[in-house]
Amino acid sequence: QVQLVESGGGFVQAGGSLRLSCAASGGIFSINSMGWYRQAPGKQRELVATITSGGSTNYADSVQGRFTISMHNAKNTVYLQMNSLKPEDTAVYYCNANLLLLQYYRTLEVWGQGTLVTVSL
Repeated sequence: QVQLVESGGGFVQAGGSLRLSCAASGGIFSINSMGWYRQAPGKQRELVATITSGGSTNYADSVQGRFTISMHNAKNTVYLQMNSLKPEDTAVYYCNANLLLLQYYRTLEVWGQGTLVTVSL
């Protein structure tokens, strides 16, 4: 089946930067859109940013101006550049993809396993 493999999480001090990566593989598909979601301790999962294959982006108000989402279509990979990180950005970040499976011509939504981002003072 299609899988999303995430990388780039880790520890960083407030004001620092990290870049998350997520690559889709394991099937014959095209990407409709990809995005990043996060879940902080004791809270529900929330949208961070999304991007369509055409390049349209959407951001949560809390990260606008600090985070940038981008996609390398040929590599089936989405990135999240996170700058000016704050302690409240601490969360498990999950990659999401909406795919068209070309073998069956049906839409599939898949999730990554999550990568932990910890921002300290």
